[in-house]
Amino acid sequence: MLPTIYNQINANKQKTWLLMTGFVLFISVAVWIFARALEFDSVSALSIVGISFIVTGIINLGSFYYSDKIVLRLAGAVLVNPSENPELYNLVEGLCIGSGMPMPKIYLIQDSAPNAFATGRNPQHAAIAVTTGILQKLERQELEGVLAHELSHIKNYDTLYMSLVVILVGVIALLADIFMRTLWYGGSSRRSNNTGAGSGGGFFLLLGIVFAVLSPLIAQLIKLAVSRQREYLADASAALLTRHPDGLANALQKLNDDTEALEVANKATAHMYIVNPLKDWGGKLNGLFSTHPPIEDRIARLKQM
Repeated sequence: MLPTIYNQINANKQKTWLLMTGFVLFISVAVWIFARALEFDSVSALSIVGISFIVTGIINLGSFYYSDKIVLRLAGAVLVNPSENPELYNLVEGLCIGSGMPMPKIYLIQDSAPNAFATGRNPQHAAIAVTTGILQKLERQELEGVLAHELSHIKNYDTLYMSLVVILVGVIALLADIFMRTLWYGGSSRRSNNTGAGSGGGFFLLLGIVFAVLSPLIAQLIKLAVSRQREYLADASAALLTRHPDGLANALQKLNDDTEALEVANKATAHMYIVNPLKDWGGKLNGLFSTHPPIEDRIARLKQM
């Protein structure tokens, strides 16, 4: 079992880094094309790329410190004391001891839909939130698998990865919008006064418009691909932690079979939950736009461990 788990963990890490590298390169190219389409010369365009990443870094710094509090508040999560739910607390504590992790804060969401998520910038500042529904509907071993999955997200810094990815998606959408507005309101005067683009101005203008239309969609698809890879990684890491892949596999099956939608869920936070809290409307055709891998695929991988 263990070699297969380790192989899956390594493969998922490599795919995530590849996607993240491609994401950064894609944004750099898009910003450079936007700048060239607005008739900045090559050197100035590269400077704009650098400035855009500095601004992104500043925005992400705020997300680094405050995103967990925002997400927990949006979910209506309430902090749980050990005396209020000792079984839940003891399960998390045992897994933390086994993995060498500090104890995260535990939150409860009053909702009968079974689900859970993890948040926080690092293992020292982390939280796990579970719904009342998941506590009622899962057996102890299944709940342990879910909690191990969420702890794995924390240990693997998935919450930090996804915060960065969400910011990058927002930045490329904002830049595409700024580019189109600049073309609409100020592009003609700039083109009449600026000759930096030379004869290639028309080409870059056309390319810039294409990128402005397509780049937000491409960025969103990359974000979803990264999210799916981190789910696979957390599944494999959870199996390694509990040494019992069937516990998580059975839990995923129950969560998949449950028809209740999580009332507090929204598209901005859907990727954080162990299963998509927004019930899919597109079936298999919607897979490319899903925040999570297919449950059947996740269960099959766990069964192979």
